[in-house]
Amino acid sequence: MTRSRLWLVIGLLALAATAFVAAGCGDDDDDDDGGTEATTAAGGDIQTINEGSLFIGIDTPYPPFASGQPPNQTGYDVEVLDAIAEEIGLTTEYQDTGFATIFRDVAAGQFDTAAAASTIKPGREKQVDFTDPYYASATALVVAEGSDIASVDDLGGTIVGVQDGTIQEDYANEETDAAEVRGFPEGTNAISQLLTGAVDAALIDEAVAVDLLEKQGGMEIAESFAATSPDLFGFAVAPDNDGLREAMNEALATIKENGTLSEIYQTYFDTEAPPEVLDATNELLTND
Repeated sequence: MTRSRLWLVIGLLALAATAFVAAGCGDDDDDDDGGTEATTAAGGDIQTINEGSLFIGIDTPYPPFASGQPPNQTGYDVEVLDAIAEEIGLTTEYQDTGFATIFRDVAAGQFDTAAAASTIKPGREKQVDFTDPYYASATALVVAEGSDIASVDDLGGTIVGVQDGTIQEDYANEETDAAEVRGFPEGTNAISQLLTGAVDAALIDEAVAVDLLEKQGGMEIAESFAATSPDLFGFAVAPDNDGLREAMNEALATIKENGTLSEIYQTYFDTEAPPEVLDATNELLTND
């Protein structure tokens, strides 16, 4: 082999080695975060999965909080999160997911936050943090028209339908004498089973029950009550993402002060946001 040919071979080998190292670094990044990279948004320390956007897990359908499928989702949670993101300087990107795993997925960094009509409660904050509240909820006991069940005190020996992972499921298991608490992926599944007679009653968010009653008959709300007190919704954020949670709280405070939240509230619930939503903070709600 001539000297010039030897140097050519050495040069090609060096080039190949460089390309291999570069490719290997790229693979490591992908393995660490599933192909996405946390970025700093809005000029601060706000960590988001995708640059310039808020990646949101959404449990849909769950009207009036979430309806339709991404990218054509609508609902109260959607409009509030869109308003929050706009204040921060981010766009929004939604992906449909199940409620039963949504907190775990947020904690693991699969979503920046969740549109899931989620009650703030200390037990859940073992897995995720929550923003300040944006909605005041209640639980409805839904029964078939003409049912003898008039209150939760009448649930002894009955089959009660609930959505998996909800405070209604906890309440049914811990506070009633139901013979069986039957969980479903969606609250609307519990109502469907009620209408077929497969369950005797269903416990779901009151706003969801009212929305369903307006669309179909054959059922009624026997009682409305607080399954936990206070029952206020917040948006879940990973516990190590304080920057994003604080930015969302600042944006939420702004849309409370300028009336945007009350306007959205009025659109979906025919009333302005109540004082407990406008004044409460997460810290007040999660102290045992």
